[in-house]
Amino acid sequence: MEYIKSEKSDECIFCVLPSSDDNEKNYILFKGEHSFIIMNIFPYNSAHIMVSPYRHIGCITEQNDSEKLEVNQLTQESIKILKAVIGPDGFNVGYNIGKAAGAGYDEHIHCHIVPRWSGDTNFMPVLGEVKVHPEHLRSTYEKLHPHFKNLTL
Repeated sequence: MEYIKSEKSDECIFCVLPSSDDNEKNYILFKGEHSFIIMNIFPYNSAHIMVSPYRHIGCITEQNDSEKLEVNQLTQESIKILKAVIGPDGFNVGYNIGKAAGAGYDEHIHCHIVPRWSGDTNFMPVLGEVKVHPEHLRSTYEKLHPHFKNLTL
């Protein structure tokens, strides 16, 4: 609800945040040559991360070969790290392309990687309009970052 009710900026977070030098403040886990990995600060589930090219493009069909390769490699490596560090039962992985598909930032693509656990959906979001996360976002970042810091492609 915080995100839904908040005033939206015209700035694209996928352009602005990686250009900053403060990766920790911006929850950026890794910066590659063509793309980067960032935590979702309004996550669907704990450790919900996103992989995005640096280039401001609105559809996966606009990616060049270097972007396609690196985004896919980072998505695969992210899943390996998340499996090893937090041990989810599964993942939802994919893109929301366009506002109608639920994209919060529809002009800059990003691949969502959402760890899932058996039984992680309950009555809280339906009745209380609240999502319960067992760990603070900063704690999750500090747990994951050392693994991404050593990532090589």
